[in-house]
Amino acid sequence: MREPAFWYRPPSLISLLLSPLAAVYGAVAGRRLKRKGLDAGIPVFCIGNYHVGGAGKTPTVLALVKLLRDLGEVPVVLSRGYGGQLRGPVMADPVRHLAADVGDEPLMLAQTVPVAVARERVDGLALAKSQGATVIVMDDGFQNPAVAKDASLIVIDAHRGIGNACVFPAGPLRAPLPPQIDRTDALIVIGEDSAADAIAARVATQDKPVLTAQLRADDATVSSLAGKRVLAFAGIGDPDRFFRTLRANAVDVVSTRAFADHHSFSQREIEAVLAEADRNALTVVTTEKDLARLGTGELPPWAQGIVPFPVKLEFDSPAKLRRFVSDRLFRARDGKFRNT
Repeated sequence: MREPAFWYRPPSLISLLLSPLAAVYGAVAGRRLKRKGLDAGIPVFCIGNYHVGGAGKTPTVLALVKLLRDLGEVPVVLSRGYGGQLRGPVMADPVRHLAADVGDEPLMLAQTVPVAVARERVDGLALAKSQGATVIVMDDGFQNPAVAKDASLIVIDAHRGIGNACVFPAGPLRAPLPPQIDRTDALIVIGEDSAADAIAARVATQDKPVLTAQLRADDATVSSLAGKRVLAFAGIGDPDRFFRTLRANAVDVVSTRAFADHHSFSQREIEAVLAEADRNALTVVTTEKDLARLGTGELPPWAQGIVPFPVKLEFDSPAKLRRFVSDRLFRARDGKFRNT
C-alpha cells in the first residue's frame, strides 16, 4: 500500500475523522498484544516496528544474523512472506522461487540466511528448527502474539519517527503506543535526526537499551556510480529514505520514481523507466529488495541495466548490541531449561 501523506503530518481533520475507527482498531490490537504465544523451544528474536511501512527491518535482520553467527549460533529467519502466494511452510529458494511465490524480503534474505516462510508463523517453527536452527529471527510479527518472543528489537527511522502518532487508519501505528513500548526489549534508531528522540527517551526510562545505527552503502557500488547521473526508483515502505541514502553518498540523483511498498512491477513500467533514463542519459538504480521482484538469478531482458544499491546496517556501538543479544540468549535458554 502507498502511505497517505497525512500520516506524516501533524494530526489533521482527516485523522480526526478516522479516530473512531482507529479507537476500535487500537483496542483490538492492544488486546492481541496481551495474548500468550507458543514457546518455540529455542530462543526467538523478533525484529519489528511500531508502525505500518518501512523502517529498516530487513538490514537489521541481516545485521542480527551476522552477529548471531559470530556468537556461534545457527539462525534461521521466520517470515510471513508478505506479498507471496505460497502459504507455506516452505523454505524460500532464490533458485526456484519468485517474489510472487514467497515475497520479496524472504527471497532477498534467502541469499544470505535460511528463511522459513509461513502465512501462519506457528506453522513455520518446526520447519525452521528442522534446518538446524539454534535461534529463530522473526522478520516482523511484533504485534502478532502467535509465537512467544525472547527479545523484541524495534526499529525506528530517525527522520520519520512514528508520524502523527495516531493508530491506523488515522495514522501509521499498528497498535496504541504504550503497550508496544511496554513489550519492547530494545529500540534501534536508524539514521541521524530527531524524530525518534521522544520515543527513545520513553524506552530509556524503562531501563531498556536504545541503540543507534546507520545504513552504509557498498563502497564498490558508490564508486561505480561516481560521475554518473542517476534515475532512482523504489517500491519500499519509505522510498524517500532510499533517495536520501543515495544523495548522502554523493550520488547525483537527477530523477526519482516512488512506488507503493512491495509494488509488483510490470514489464511496461520498467521499460518506461528505462526509456526515460535512456532519453536523458541516466543510470537506473534501485534497491536490492525491488530488484528481487524483477526475477531470480539474471534479470529478464527487459530489465537489463538496472543497478542494485546494496546497503548494510552498522551499529554505532556493536559491543552494546552484542552484550544485549548474549544476555538475552542466556536468559532465554536458562528459562527454557528451568521449565523442562
